Amino acid sequence: MAIKKKRRVGVVIDMTPMVDITILLLIFYMSTTSFKPPEAKAVTLPKSHSQIELPDKDIINITVSKYDSIYVDFLVKEEVAMEGKNIMTTVRKVIEADEYNVAVRINQARAMNIRALIVIKADKDASYGVMDKIMKSMRESALTRFLIITDNEAEEALTSK
Repeated sequence: MAIKKKRRVGVVIDMTPMVDITILLLIFYMSTTSFKPPEAKAVTLPKSHSQIELPDKDIINITVSKYDSIYVDFLVKEEVAMEGKNIMTTVRKVIEADEYNVAVRINQARAMNIRALIVIKADKDASYGVMDKIMKSMRESALTRFLIITDNEAEEALTSK
């Protein structure tokens, strides 16, 4: 008795719809992702040789513009009601300050996130007196640990060649 082999049915999967959906998802994520959070004010940083990397979260930014205006910005987690549900979201708060009450504003931000690192970004054309008053105000409030952000000279030398 001869055994008949079953005939195999070839399975063909059309990959076109999956590729279309993948490209659409890629376009969606690329268009909705923000790679660098917006700054309170754009500043031109002074040059230095420092190469310390900043963390992505838990930062309190103190921005000093070239016109000596001071902004304290930080991230806050807030509960927002959407469609009958309460959702936790992260919101960027920007507070304008002057050189005398900047320490009070920083303490308000630290009350919301005690682990936050204080970072000062001052324009290279900002006056020395404003920075001196900011640091004195912070010292009087026992805020002695902070970083001053600068541009890296080595990176600029490589890009200019």
